[in-house]
Amino acid sequence: MNSAAIMVRGLNVFYQQYQALHHIDIDIESNKVTALIGPSGCGKSTFLRSLNRLNELIEGTRTEGQVVIDGVDIYAEDTDVVKLRKQVGIVFQKPSAFPMSIYDNVAYGPRIHGVNKRMVLDEIVEKSLKQANLWEEVKDRLHASALRLSGGQQQRLVIARVLSVNPAIILMDEPASALDPISASKLEDLIAELKTTYTIVIVTHNMQQAARVSDATAFFLNGHLIEYQPTEKLFVHPRDKRTEDYITGRFG
Repeated sequence: MNSAAIMVRGLNVFYQQYQALHHIDIDIESNKVTALIGPSGCGKSTFLRSLNRLNELIEGTRTEGQVVIDGVDIYAEDTDVVKLRKQVGIVFQKPSAFPMSIYDNVAYGPRIHGVNKRMVLDEIVEKSLKQANLWEEVKDRLHASALRLSGGQQQRLVIARVLSVNPAIILMDEPASALDPISASKLEDLIAELKTTYTIVIVTHNMQQAARVSDATAFFLNGHLIEYQPTEKLFVHPRDKRTEDYITGRFG
């Protein structure tokens, strides 16, 4: 039985005439952290955003191929994109807390999806903040502005907001790059805890971070998937000379 949470076959992505991804085939395993590495402009963020159809928000984008999640091709014509983005949440590079209370940030998603009972929302907010390792720091000021939180706290709040709608998959686009080392370390610890429940795909420029947090690593270059292996194998015994050159700092 295939334990893949995401199966990608023949994925091509075009921004108007420019081809950003070339025929990507990859199986991403359930309850694992998969890191996407490669130099700037290599296609890793485009690939990440193709997993919940966020690229479509960019005018002139065209996608070919299949991305199968939970047995469903997400590019099929009848796909409910709102439901897809609930199932596949995303955390961006810059913490994007909404200008509202901590509580309302986390309750935002459930409310959009029709949850209005205060008691149910209270439970979701508490559970999500606990999962994001933020509850103890904010439980006495849930109705204070989220914008007063530090950058690291805001990033964990964003993760709580993603968790509040009960996704299966969490995408992270360089989630620690705007954080100080202590906040980044807390975030890495959190990622390790979350993978027991969720499938996580993370874009990172930081080789050490990829080595620390991920179970599998995919190396992208010029829109092509060059190599995809268990992380330890890829870093210790890369199969492709280009992978070796990149991880040893010869380019990138």
